[in-house]
Amino acid sequence: MSEPVRLDIASGIATITLARPEKLNALDDVMVSLLGRFADAIDTDRSVRAVILTAEGKAFCAGGDIVAWGGLSPLEMGQGWVRSGHRVFDKLARMKPPVIAAMNGHALGGGLELAVTADIRICEVQAKIGLPETGLGMIPGWSGTQRLVRRLGGQVARRLALSGEIVTAEQALTLGIVDQVVEKGGALAAAQAMAERICRRGPVANLIVKQLINAAEGEDSGAVMEALASSLISYTDDVKEGVAAFQQKRTPTYRGE
Repeated sequence: MSEPVRLDIASGIATITLARPEKLNALDDVMVSLLGRFADAIDTDRSVRAVILTAEGKAFCAGGDIVAWGGLSPLEMGQGWVRSGHRVFDKLARMKPPVIAAMNGHALGGGLELAVTADIRICEVQAKIGLPETGLGMIPGWSGTQRLVRRLGGQVARRLALSGEIVTAEQALTLGIVDQVVEKGGALAAAQAMAERICRRGPVANLIVKQLINAAEGEDSGAVMEALASSLISYTDDVKEGVAAFQQKRTPTYRGE
């Protein structure tokens, strides 16, 4: 039996594909775990310069599978299902290479939250987008009230989450939820073209730009600041002297250079 999420890497582009079309790519525990594992793999693969997140079938992702969470206890829901999803979606949002969501169809609930982990979203014209959770007496629990606010704006998050309104791809473009709308069947090709364009840019520059933008949005800003500061200070003579002194078991002589 094939895995419900696949990872393929070729020519500097990693493609993560949700492959559970018979369930509209609704996310269960196995899929969430695989997404986390693939995010880790991509982050340690220096050959990857861009990532495409897409899906098989007529939907991008219908959200969290109700079968997976519908019978959970309050503790299992809050400390298991929701926290697990947050950990994985944080990994996806903070991957080093730029991420493009190729939204081949509907993105609802957790599916929209998943798409918003991407830096760029390309959506097919027939797709419907929304946060229907409150209609089930539930809330958007995988950052729909947090990352969506930071990246799309509070008013957009309010409109979708409080009313449960389902918008068209063109409406999503107007609202700034997606960056580009393409014809049916065209999302993956458009994402591939965007990924190839990104791959022609300076990879270190793109890495730093993405980290700075994430920090400006409040996405892991502490880690971003310390990563950039550590990279900068590693060039100093003081660091070289400190390491040499440690290895030679002597007192370092720092010159502030």
